[in-house]
Amino acid sequence: MSVNELLGTTTNRLVAINLAVFVLMQALFAGSFSGLELYFWENQQFRLWQIVTYMFLHGGLTHLLLNMIALWSFGRILEDVWGARRLLIFFLVCGVGAALVHLAVSYYQFHAIYQDLLAAGLSQAQIESVYYSGRVVGSSTAQVPRELLVDFYHLYNAPAVGASGAVYGILVAFTLLFPNFKVMLIFLPVPVAAKYFVPVLLIIDLVAGLTGNSIFGFNIAHFAHLGGALAGFLMVQYWLRSSR
Repeated sequence: MSVNELLGTTTNRLVAINLAVFVLMQALFAGSFSGLELYFWENQQFRLWQIVTYMFLHGGLTHLLLNMIALWSFGRILEDVWGARRLLIFFLVCGVGAALVHLAVSYYQFHAIYQDLLAAGLSQAQIESVYYSGRVVGSSTAQVPRELLVDFYHLYNAPAVGASGAVYGILVAFTLLFPNFKVMLIFLPVPVAAKYFVPVLLIIDLVAGLTGNSIFGFNIAHFAHLGGALAGFLMVQYWLRSSR
């Protein structure tokens, strides 16, 4: 198979771009930040273009492979139905939707903790020292749970990366179009209909986002996943109504 044939579909091109960007980022930045990640919008490192660029970056090989396997498995089927241009638009819109929901939820969580710290007696300068340095200067924080300080610091400083939000949109679209299609999961050797698998996946993400307890690991942007799923749902509904 030639390179032109291998890259002949939008799905394959998106997978190839993500793989190439991962290799390039590892070579150039060796695990450090590039400025293309999605930062909290009040962070001085935030740039508008990050709502697009972040979805082509990944935090590790496992993160990358899981997203690319899902993108290739379901995206190519949607591309057969929609065509190359519409799949590309869908992928990008879902990724941007995921970013916007992530930023909105992060803003709410950040300022909720900010008010909690004010109520605990910390001054504005002391609170700023928490999200700038991770430490409180000139005050004891015995009355403030350490987990709260850690969450506050990470909300401000830890950027989001990955195509997961866009992939969740693709999963939702696939489920709406092919609800009875049986999906074989890596961790469950029993075929499961998409109409059961995807809603359960979304519920797990919602519970993890609300409680902070995740079976997927730490530093997972659960609301970005849900934002991508919501954007995907709305786009499919719009296209279905337009086609009528």
